[in-house]
Amino acid sequence: MKNLRDKVAVITGAGSGIGRALALALAGEGARLALSDINAAALAETVGLLPAGTEARTYTLDVSCQEAVFAHADEVQRDFGTAHLLFNNAGTTLVGLFENQSMEEIRWLVNINLWGVMYGSKAFLPMMLAQREGCIVNMSSVLGLVGFPTHSAYNITKFAVRGLTESLWSELAGTGVEAICVHPGGIDTGFETRARVADSADHREHHILGNMTKIMQTTPAACAADIIAGVRRGRRRIVTGRNSKLMFWLPRLFPQAYPRFIKSLAH
Repeated sequence: MKNLRDKVAVITGAGSGIGRALALALAGEGARLALSDINAAALAETVGLLPAGTEARTYTLDVSCQEAVFAHADEVQRDFGTAHLLFNNAGTTLVGLFENQSMEEIRWLVNINLWGVMYGSKAFLPMMLAQREGCIVNMSSVLGLVGFPTHSAYNITKFAVRGLTESLWSELAGTGVEAICVHPGGIDTGFETRARVADSADHREHHILGNMTKIMQTTPAACAADIIAGVRRGRRRIVTGRNSKLMFWLPRLFPQAYPRFIKSLAH
């Protein structure tokens, strides 16, 4: 989708981080914005940063609620007439060794990171197929490429988002609708500092979490620029951020040995 001017872009998780950066970047392209977040105050801050004259509407949304997401799609269609771009960006994380993560904590994460993406894709796909134009951008992670200690539940969701998106590559061929899988890594969004830590976590989880925050060096704006460039070029996979290309190639070049490198990186 080369020309983004006047296209309706739906962005979940637009109250901070990559979502906010995408909103600002797309506003600069002249897109019309449907912005949602569970945090209404953060969403208002994003709107306050948009260039004057940007057409934007905001929606308070919990992506883990199926009924709310489908109702949101109806709202967007009512307010804008359609949607051309969907950025399934809303997400969070859970830090803890698998043995220390409760089933309740894992379900909470899966409901947001995986079901939220599935709900969004299901809700907006019909209008894109009807107009034979659209692009669904699903936010995976570099941890949808490699397993990482203390992030097993997060890995589950991001590998699943990757699998869903790759399935859509074939299913949507010839429909005019594209699917893109984004793998950000090392993005300085404060994501890890806001991470939910498993209630049963011990010093090992906190040590690894502290190390991860040190490698978050790519700005959300740079990440958003990479994503927009990938959308323009019709890229199916976008790998962005510090060391992200390394994470992409590691399991392909060293499928048996790469876990040792990941463990050393975490510690």
